[in-house]
Amino acid sequence: MNVKVWYLYHSGFAVQTAEHFLIFDYWRDTPKGKGLESGVIDPSALRDHDVVVFVSHIHGDHYNRNTHGWKDEIPKLRIILSSDIRKAEYAERIGPGETLALPDLSVQALESNDEGVAFVVEVDGLRIFHAGDLNWWHWEGEPDDENEEMARSYKSQIDLLTAKPVDLAFIPVDPRLEKQYAWAIDYLMRTVDVRHVVPMHFGNDVSIVQQLLDDPISEPYRDRILALTSRGEMREI
Repeated sequence: MNVKVWYLYHSGFAVQTAEHFLIFDYWRDTPKGKGLESGVIDPSALRDHDVVVFVSHIHGDHYNRNTHGWKDEIPKLRIILSSDIRKAEYAERIGPGETLALPDLSVQALESNDEGVAFVVEVDGLRIFHAGDLNWWHWEGEPDDENEEMARSYKSQIDLLTAKPVDLAFIPVDPRLEKQYAWAIDYLMRTVDVRHVVPMHFGNDVSIVQQLLDDPISEPYRDRILALTSRGEMREI
């Protein structure tokens, strides 16, 4: 595939494809003055790249408004915002169920069962899925009907991905869900033909990734999990 993937923190990732540099749900931009090796985007280092920033929703752990100021340093900057975010300069907005067809890439927005959207991006011969906060949210102590609705809504959106393979997927593995932490990734991997999957949305609790690797539930697809837990860590696939 010849794709590079950097972990930026939480649900933030950078993906370098043949012709594009994609940034998903980037928000933690400290320590200042650092670069990709520290999980921080230095826009001056991307001056010659075709950069597309994706923001799945307005929550502060997924959206950094400073990205709108990168245009002076990145001439070919584009920003694609979920429709729950107010229109901003240099940005396109996309809502659930919509598709944005650009000359060099296409973006489909799935409906999140939290806020905003999940992204399906087709670019440079790749199909990339970033779930944002779309997840199988099953909370202990919540009413059964609410948990059942979360399961239904999650599965209904993941089922839309089955038409063709996904080369790279990013999916929440949230330790706050306790025993249910892996339900989302397990359903994705057993339902969709995913070539590489990256756990996300675990904040500082990076131990959940090793827990997933050790969990019998992941045995059928363990070799397709990219375990990125240190800010700036990069894998090439």
